[in-house]
Amino acid sequence: MSGATLDPSTAALILFGIFFGLMFLRVPIAFALGLACLPIFILEQRLDPQNLIQETFNAYNSFILLAVPFFLLTANLMGAGGITDRLVRFSRALVGHFPGGLAQVNVVLSIFFAGVSGSSTADAASQSKIFIEAQVKEGYDVSFSVAITAVSAVLAVIIPPSILMIVWGGVLSVSIGALMLAGIIPGLLIGLAQMATVHAYAKRRGYPTYIRATLKEVLVSAMVSLPALFTPFIIIGGKIFGWFTATESACIAVLYAGALSLWVYREMNLKGLYVALRDTGKLSAVALFCVGTASAFGWLLAYYQIPKALLENVAAWGMGPTLTAFFIAGVFLVVGCFLDAIPAIIIVGTILQPLAQGVGMDPVHFAIVGIVSLAFGLVTPPYGLCLMIACAIAKVRMVDVLKDTIIMLLPMLAVLAAVIVWPSMSLFIPRLFPPGTL
Repeated sequence: MSGATLDPSTAALILFGIFFGLMFLRVPIAFALGLACLPIFILEQRLDPQNLIQETFNAYNSFILLAVPFFLLTANLMGAGGITDRLVRFSRALVGHFPGGLAQVNVVLSIFFAGVSGSSTADAASQSKIFIEAQVKEGYDVSFSVAITAVSAVLAVIIPPSILMIVWGGVLSVSIGALMLAGIIPGLLIGLAQMATVHAYAKRRGYPTYIRATLKEVLVSAMVSLPALFTPFIIIGGKIFGWFTATESACIAVLYAGALSLWVYREMNLKGLYVALRDTGKLSAVALFCVGTASAFGWLLAYYQIPKALLENVAAWGMGPTLTAFFIAGVFLVVGCFLDAIPAIIIVGTILQPLAQGVGMDPVHFAIVGIVSLAFGLVTPPYGLCLMIACAIAKVRMVDVLKDTIIMLLPMLAVLAAVIVWPSMSLFIPRLFPPGTL
């Protein structure tokens, strides 16, 4: 080691300089975060390179984060068990007769799927395979089909149960039960905004509709889908009423999804189970590796008190809770364009938390503003993971669908602004429960 002692500005320059340089070279974000930390641990005489490994693995010593792979497994088990097909049937019976029928089904299915998966990437992958080609065959524009599939997928991290809520609650010590309840109204409003956007597109471009389903068809499809739709009530209700923790609720969800797929619907075989377990292992490894390296990066930021230095001037602006919330949303919207949501929560969330606390912003409201803003980053370039997935499956360039994506984001941003201006939109349901119960 060199024996040097780094000052905060030098440490920040090294950390962010190397990180953004590696991102520019298209190094995966998780590796970029870890590699950006390594020079600090080598140069700083008070630290040791072994501390990088230690701080990375310290992040995994969290009972709450165990919920992440279990929620991913729940989504994969439901996909393998034919549950998605039944939800499609129910969604079509409900909204297929609306203008742009198949696209409306796409949005409603994302709302239903959000309640059982918690993963936008899983939603984007499954929905793209189901809807993009089908919509194009029915006369929908390719750019519209890709855009609506991608933007509807972001609902999976806003409507509970959400993996981002699990990570936020674990990292920033916020009640996960309260976060899950707080996401319901904003998530449903964003879903309604997307349906309104589809309606406007369909009227303007003459997209087809389906014949209205009979009451019998609606009831039959509802009864078939009811066991799957019961999943979020098990997860959220169990957490709220104290039956089990967030992690335990994820385990219960896995057992429930497995039982539905194997014994109720009987569509999952051993091969399907193997594929579900394999895909869960891959996604969990990526997500949790990001958590580990981002935690080491965030630990160094805290070690050098970089967040305090970054926020000194911002705090002097004298912004109230509303302007501060807009500032926070703006930061997360920009960061979400370049960084995955999980490391963004660990790094940027911890930086902005003192600012939110300083103006008396409710921690649950702060969390929802951050999560919704980061969710939009899943469809905004250059990162835009959900948009990338949809484009890859449709075999189109991201630039070709960007116009429709931006148009669809505008009413969603309006909902975010409403959530900021009226905090009660997100806090109404959590406040129905006595303090200490969530």
